[in-house]
Amino acid sequence: MVLEDNLCHCHHLPTFFSPLISVNTLKPPTADIAPSEPSLIEYPSQFPIKVMGTKVEGYVHAVTAIAHAFDPAFDASTIELRESKGGKYLGVTITVTATSREQLDELYRTLSSHPMVKVVL
Repeated sequence: MVLEDNLCHCHHLPTFFSPLISVNTLKPPTADIAPSEPSLIEYPSQFPIKVMGTKVEGYVHAVTAIAHAFDPAFDASTIELRESKGGKYLGVTITVTATSREQLDELYRTLSSHPMVKVVL
């Protein structure tokens, strides 16, 4: 967190009552991680990703299409499907060839923003 001395111009309060941080300066924990830091993953490598969503027509195809967009050599025969106990949700595990942290970050963002997808792990 960033300490700010000039946030509160409340002259009627002693300085120790003034706010110590600005909400605008708070960053999510990942914002402090530099993309150039060494990765724990060795590239290229096979990287499984679990995608969960409502079991609807076209859901598996949509996940597969995104996987192909990020890994042209993606093998759809490696997809693992797991239905929820009630049958409403479907877990789809895809295994992609990860070539960089940037590729994986963008793949997670793309999957997470898809309207059929509920969770990406």
